[in-house]
Amino acid sequence: MSYLTSPHFHDEEAAYAFVESRVWADGRSCPHCGVVGKSGKLGGESTRIGVYKCYACRKPFTVKIGTIFHDSKVKLHLWLQAIFLIASSKKGISANQLHRTLGVTLKTAWFMGHRIREAMRTGGLAPMGGGGGSVEVDETFFGTEPGKIKKQGVGHKMKVLSLIDRNTKQARSVVIDDLTRSTIWPVVKENVSQEARILTDQANVYKGIGREFSGHKSVNHATGEYVSQSEPDVHTNTVENYFSVFKRGMKGTYQHCGKQHLHRYLAEFDFRYNNRIALGVDDVARASAIVCGISGKRLTYETARSGR
Repeated sequence: MSYLTSPHFHDEEAAYAFVESRVWADGRSCPHCGVVGKSGKLGGESTRIGVYKCYACRKPFTVKIGTIFHDSKVKLHLWLQAIFLIASSKKGISANQLHRTLGVTLKTAWFMGHRIREAMRTGGLAPMGGGGGSVEVDETFFGTEPGKIKKQGVGHKMKVLSLIDRNTKQARSVVIDDLTRSTIWPVVKENVSQEARILTDQANVYKGIGREFSGHKSVNHATGEYVSQSEPDVHTNTVENYFSVFKRGMKGTYQHCGKQHLHRYLAEFDFRYNNRIALGVDDVARASAIVCGISGKRLTYETARSGR
């Protein structure tokens, strides 16, 4: 039986129950006063689905308050459909496709996509490469920087720096403004443990970076070296493979992205990479993980449009 026949994709009460079981896994908490376990469900005929009353502060609430669903007029079961579609699409799903599939307006579909990407964003992560592991670091280019004219080379393109921890098989990506040492080194130092070994290509910006960590190895792409012959584990093929999926998705699915939104698309691709089938996370578990991350991620339309 298809997973898409599950009740929470079609019935509003089942959708609320599905979200509540994940957001309130440790007990139902009031979003107004924070008290746990002192609330009851309102059951009047005119009462909306999923409304509870807190006996501590006497205020009504639902599981949507303070989440990406806050103030949304879209039915919750449609939200869960959108989450599953984004979670299960390796290269993403466009706002136009969500608009046609869910039967919502294009503007609504676009906003839903950004809210879901916000739920995929993670923060406060531990440094990569702990215990002396290896971390691959590389940059890629996409689209055009605001105010720049297209020309040969990559100077006019938006720039992305990605790091992949070989041991945990996790990716972390950030938008950067330039390829200078003063920009790249602080990002690497903030996200990588000092006991890690850094693996890069032979770009000048990485020269000397090994002094900040336990070591630094590189391969020379300019001479056709992609794996070190003397040390076969020295390469940047893992992060290059990540970039291939990212670029196929951005060019083939999303096609255009302003720089103000690029960080959320990176969060989407990082999330799917870090929760992929090779790590034992299937589409169902990936979608469930997104729902578990909706709290504290309220996003207004103006904030989403401005890219903040």
